[in-house]
Amino acid sequence: MAENLRIPSGSGEQTFSVPGELAPSLTEEAIDRLVARLKGEVLLPGDAAYERELDGFNRIARHRPALIVAAVGAEDVRTAVEFAGRLDLPIGVQATGHGIAAPAEGGVLVSTRRMNTVAVDPIARIARVEAGAQWHQVIATAGYHGLAPLNGSSPLVGVVGYTLGGGLGPLGRLYGYAADHVTRIEIVTADGVPRVVSATQHSELFWALRGGKGNFGIVTALEFGLVPVGQLYGGGLYFPGELAPEVLRTWREWTREVPEAMTSSLALLRLPDVPVVPEFLRGRLAVHVRIAFAGSKENGERLVRPLRDVGPALVDSVREIPYTDVAEIHQDPTEPMPYHERNIVLRDLSPVAVEELLALAGPESECADLMVELRHLGGALSRAASVPNAVGNRDGAFTLSTLSPPGVADSVLHPMARWGTGGRYLNFLAGPDTADATPDCFDQPTYARLARVKAAYDPRNLFRLGHTVAPGR
Repeated sequence: MAENLRIPSGSGEQTFSVPGELAPSLTEEAIDRLVARLKGEVLLPGDAAYERELDGFNRIARHRPALIVAAVGAEDVRTAVEFAGRLDLPIGVQATGHGIAAPAEGGVLVSTRRMNTVAVDPIARIARVEAGAQWHQVIATAGYHGLAPLNGSSPLVGVVGYTLGGGLGPLGRLYGYAADHVTRIEIVTADGVPRVVSATQHSELFWALRGGKGNFGIVTALEFGLVPVGQLYGGGLYFPGELAPEVLRTWREWTREVPEAMTSSLALLRLPDVPVVPEFLRGRLAVHVRIAFAGSKENGERLVRPLRDVGPALVDSVREIPYTDVAEIHQDPTEPMPYHERNIVLRDLSPVAVEELLALAGPESECADLMVELRHLGGALSRAASVPNAVGNRDGAFTLSTLSPPGVADSVLHPMARWGTGGRYLNFLAGPDTADATPDCFDQPTYARLARVKAAYDPRNLFRLGHTVAPGR
């Protein structure tokens, strides 16, 4: 419940709508002191810029903070965290707004979208990015030097949030998770102290940040290794829905034999009949097989041949491409939209599991407004990082995720859970009812260790506006 907070001012009274429990601390004097210390802006409810700043990619939910700090640098972040900590206000952060989980109702939201500098050292094969950088910036800058980051399927996703959640992308089976390649983190923790974190500095925090997401502070900059990939044999094979059974069965067997240089996924698509959707996909079931092979064109063609032999494709865009065109593989949406994302990790995809999934989401299913995706894991994704981190579920064989209304997701994921590991992948959880699913993303010892790190660096749980780890002993 919100109440109106009336604050005396020189020209009468100003009214801000903020949650009642937070109202006593947000005086005009306190806000004025914050404004005076910032290079960026403070945006309040009722400001036109406040609403624009809240716009994120996923429109399934919307933050309603008591105030927004539009940060332009690390010092602004430090000031905002110190301010929130002094007033005991919860703190959230938003760069692109792809993975919204617990919408801020009150508290302080730090917007980092203006902090978007990217620098690449081609000799050391290291990239340094600020908190608001997006993957397309890194892909382009690294690609100039014949290098590639461990980005995700969409180039519009924020680098920091994706990486802190693990980071499962088109080079995953060959190189592992994005979090595995992080070398240095600059962060402001709940006490307002800026820290440099690495394998040799605050090593326990370094372990927790790489996989534990934004539970321990606000990352202001990230450094990570790049890999020597300039080209891929990649793209998409789109099949008509009536071929879904044969495509899925063939792909399942195919994944058992492919080398680690081949990363792939398969999506059962039911997209609406609207102009933004390509005409050949509108209002029908289609199967999209995504191919990313970090090898030669000749070997790629040989490997993909069994999939092409299933039947005539609606579209076949698999070819040799520069890594800078990696977004063509998944063809993720580029316009903001509402979506609810959930997932489970599968220990295997047996023939019986394949038939169950076809019954739930295949040609005979009555599901609507649904996308079901399987991502092939294994390879480097199954091995521990050279510097251990908190990324969980490395024993999984596939992720099974859905983009859909919540009830539709349950109708697929619940029956398929008998083939699951009991785990979830943190980055594939979005929507206001996913905030409490964090414990499912880790085994019990890992989660307990994360809770101890949380207690050490954020004992009051100020950073709780997201996929939260509760402070523990």
